[in-house]
Amino acid sequence: MTISSELLLASIGVIAMAAQWLAWKLRIPAILPLLLSGIAVGPVAGWLKPDELFGPLLFPVVSLAVAVILFEGSLTLEFHQIRGLRRVVRRLVSGGLLITWAVAAWAAHVFLLFPWDLAVLFGALTCVTGPTVIAPLLKTVKPVAPVAHALRWEGILIDPIGAILAVLSYDLMVALRATQAWTHALWSLGATAATGLCFGVAGGWLLGVLLRRGWVPDSLLNLSVLASVFAAFSLSNTVQHESGLLAVTVMGIWLANRPGIPVRDILEFKETLSQILLSALFILLAARVAPEQLFNLGWPALAVLVCMLWVGRPLKVLFAAWGSPLKWRERALLAWIAPRGIVAAAVSALFALRLESLDVPQADRLLPMTFLVIIGTVIWQSLTARPMARLLKSAEPDRVGFLISGANPVARAIGLALHEQGVPVRLCDSDWYSLSKARMLGLPTYHGSLVSEHAQHNLDTSGLGRLLALGARDHVNQLIMVRGRDEFGKQKVFSLPLSSDGDPAEKHTLDPEYRGRTLFAPGVGYWKLSSLLMAGAQIKATRLSDTFDFAQYRAQDPDKAVIPLFAVNPKGYAIPFTPDQDLDPAAGWTVIGLHAGAGSVEQSGVGDPAVGQGMGPAAGAA
Repeated sequence: MTISSELLLASIGVIAMAAQWLAWKLRIPAILPLLLSGIAVGPVAGWLKPDELFGPLLFPVVSLAVAVILFEGSLTLEFHQIRGLRRVVRRLVSGGLLITWAVAAWAAHVFLLFPWDLAVLFGALTCVTGPTVIAPLLKTVKPVAPVAHALRWEGILIDPIGAILAVLSYDLMVALRATQAWTHALWSLGATAATGLCFGVAGGWLLGVLLRRGWVPDSLLNLSVLASVFAAFSLSNTVQHESGLLAVTVMGIWLANRPGIPVRDILEFKETLSQILLSALFILLAARVAPEQLFNLGWPALAVLVCMLWVGRPLKVLFAAWGSPLKWRERALLAWIAPRGIVAAAVSALFALRLESLDVPQADRLLPMTFLVIIGTVIWQSLTARPMARLLKSAEPDRVGFLISGANPVARAIGLALHEQGVPVRLCDSDWYSLSKARMLGLPTYHGSLVSEHAQHNLDTSGLGRLLALGARDHVNQLIMVRGRDEFGKQKVFSLPLSSDGDPAEKHTLDPEYRGRTLFAPGVGYWKLSSLLMAGAQIKATRLSDTFDFAQYRAQDPDKAVIPLFAVNPKGYAIPFTPDQDLDPAAGWTVIGLHAGAGSVEQSGVGDPAVGQGMGPAAGAA
């Protein structure tokens, strides 16, 4: 049965989606199921044959996709991230790169009996870590900030450098076998670097001017940036072969560090596009390698992999981190994580075909050996990096806490109640007086606005995965919600109900799209909570049991009002009560609620059942 090209292309998307979902469900890097899926539908099942599907367009498509991924990654490289780590990053992509290259080349020559020139080419192909594997791995491993920033910078900067070294090694190999011309290789290196730098700076400057001066409308922003990336990559490659990757990397770094350029607007689209391209690339390239090619390499291939993982990488990090402020635990984790990525796979596939046509000994083993390194490093570190980070105490804590906007009395009371239950919190406010009171209660704080540039660069959100906007002003909460959606997600940003003293007309209410999820119950806004607290109400934690369930908790003394605020499960994860979700805590859970006395009930009108009991979708307005 012949499968149509349209069905094959659609199948790649479905397989990629399933692999990404499985990775999310199992909490493993997506690269692992993507690689295994590509092998399964390619050489094992025989359904997907990328060379037949794309023909001569396969490698141009791969090259353009890698260019987009590199550009998107370089847009996140802001110089303030590596404050104190610049020497480490510089050594990782210079002297450290040479160390890894030398170890890989030596191992391939000794164990696989590669000729020295082929071994040097193999070392150049496999000495780099790339953003295609580092970025997904970091999302799962979640190392501490210094390690994450060093790995991200290394992966993005070293990818184009590795591609240039691979091209240089290939040109030198062919030249020496033909004419013994060393000068040709040296000239090629200089020309490639100069061309990539020139096109990258020129492209970044020109695109930056267009964006900063508003000459590109918002509706054409993503299309214009994407077209510019393709143009810079292609033109640079046309002038000097394999200089395009360096050009788009320089272009992205230039834009990321220039003021007044809407990088965040570009990133939102590019991150989605990069995820699509990355998923498709791993499936396509993995489908080109048959399992028997890997098995036929035998134990010498495993010896090469061991040398690269436990000799080359530790030596590289030892050299790069010498005299740096990195702690030994952070250095150990940095030495542990070094997966290889798409650029090595794509370039090795191209070179292998050319070298086989030149009858170079062992050339037929170059591609499967490169893929063995990629698959081996990805599988090993997908399974071990997170446990190793935890063992070394160099992983960020699970993001179960709350970033709280506001240090007013309501925010302090709620923050303190969560803090006493072991839930991580951090209160943020520009009012020093309110913040000082929060500090006196022992609550972690940040002095400044959540929407400030300083907060974007310096606010510590480790362990905080959700946002509570507890300010007194609705329009400020709206602004905070817009900021928080990008970092935490739409379902993990919460704000208080609209103030009851405002104009209830639809044209004056905030669009729910910009408000996030509503906390607690309708009518229980900031001023209602504030008046209750001033009247003597208290926020208390109550543990439920088999003899005292949630229904009994809500049906306590009728002369008092109890407003459930949070339910904390036995693992310490706090879930806010919201009108859009029915929450029924079981025995062993702890309910954090606002307990108001009879006097405070009369003053604030909280005795209305819609306020005290309305925690589900059917709750009415107070």
